[in-house]
Amino acid sequence: MLFANSTPLLWLSYYGLSLLVIVAVYFAFTFLPRLPRLVLTWMVAGAIWAPATFRLPLIEEGEFYTGWAPSAMVAAVGFLENNGAALRGGLMWLVLGMALGALIGVALWWWRRPGDDEYVAQEEESADESESPRRREPVIG
Repeated sequence: MLFANSTPLLWLSYYGLSLLVIVAVYFAFTFLPRLPRLVLTWMVAGAIWAPATFRLPLIEEGEFYTGWAPSAMVAAVGFLENNGAALRGGLMWLVLGMALGALIGVALWWWRRPGDDEYVAQEEESADESESPRRREPVIG
């Protein structure tokens, strides 16, 4: 059950809010061309969504709590606590998530880019109509 355990609810709310952040990032980069906008947005998504494992010592001697958290948080806590292992693991997953996000952004750009086939088809249509393509004025109504 979703409400019986708070961890799935926490992750669900985290990913739901992260979708809002990613949409805001996409719209914040509207001044950029489409390729850099997609790459940067998906890099942020990869940084937000990449999980990493962590290990925290408990009060009892020799006992630890292990779990999953966003890799940016694991790296930040590892930096603040001067924990090299946590920092290294968090940064590794963070960079891997950002690289995967950049690849997804490039793939989306490549998949949805205006293809040369559309332009070739338009040129063939204009060549079929007449030998000298005429300029067509827009008509309202």
